[in-house]
Amino acid sequence: MDVAGPQTLKLIPKKRFGQHFLIQDSAVRAIVEAALACRAPQLLEIGPGAGVLTEGLLADGRPLWAVDLDPAAVQLLAARFQDRPQFHPVLGDAAKAALDAPGPFSVVGNLPYNAATAILTRFLVQPIPWQRMVFMFQLEVARKLMGRPGEKDYGPLSVLAQLACRMSQLLKLGPGAFRPAPRVDSAVVLFEPRADAVPLEARPALLALLHAGFAHRRKTLVNNWLDRMSAGAARDLLAAAGLPPNVRAEAVPPGTWRALFALQSRL
Repeated sequence: MDVAGPQTLKLIPKKRFGQHFLIQDSAVRAIVEAALACRAPQLLEIGPGAGVLTEGLLADGRPLWAVDLDPAAVQLLAARFQDRPQFHPVLGDAAKAALDAPGPFSVVGNLPYNAATAILTRFLVQPIPWQRMVFMFQLEVARKLMGRPGEKDYGPLSVLAQLACRMSQLLKLGPGAFRPAPRVDSAVVLFEPRADAVPLEARPALLALLHAGFAHRRKTLVNNWLDRMSAGAARDLLAAAGLPPNVRAEAVPPGTWRALFALQSRL
């Protein structure tokens, strides 16, 4: 069963916005239920499209802000839900649009494929108060988020996300769950803040250190960090964290990355 009703069919998916509208009823229910299970006082939806998730979210009664870059989607939603005073459609880029709401939020979204990592990174490094996020990604992106040391999917976003959040994959969906059908599988990931998360104000600097360390995956950390510090300082830093001088970024687990970050910030 799918939920490609009249409203969904009124909105033409646009490739430039990376739009693939979810039409599988069971997936819609699971995503809405996961988002509403968090009792944050406000809801925030990213990329609502024609409002397949929006309808279920609004039924809860909490204020809902819905951000979409597509003017046609925002216009359609504003007309469709004009009798819901708790609904606030916002035209803008979710990777940078101002959010005129205090939060905290339960955040949910079928993220546009061409902007998913930029949107997620914003929520991980900027002071947006969220208590839960339920996001749809390409399966490849979900694997990167939950990648482990030594795996090809393990990278800067894996480390940052794992040091900031507890994550679990809720669903895996094939192309037939969407209109138009993408050429890839997708996955829904649930994020909750870690009690011992890296402080928000430190995360941009941590991400910069990670990007430098993973810049050339076949190179050692010492060689990748030469633009940031001398080879001797890099070797001393690795030694202080109990790592060999020839270690590569992909071999370092998130907890050790946290230790490296703390040590280098004292240099």
